Amino acid sequence: MAKIGVEQSLTNVSQALREKGYEVVEIKQESDARNVDCCVVTGLDSNVMGMHDTVTKAPVIDANGMSADEVCREVESRLQ
Repeated sequence: MAKIGVEQSLTNVSQALREKGYEVVEIKQESDARNVDCCVVTGLDSNVMGMHDTVTKAPVIDANGMSADEVCREVESRLQ
């Protein structure tokens, strides 16, 4: 199963993804996102300076305003 990086504040999303069989790793810093198949973030750390330093080629999902089920569906669609 795919390895999903989830920002540490999204515990409900982490639990829902684990229940679906995904391996979930907590993203505490940028380097944690390097070897995952998909990343889920809160979107609270917006890029106000407009600088883009990519640390992963995996899809990044902004979970802001989404339920855990909606995030799971989005992860599944991005990994297909």
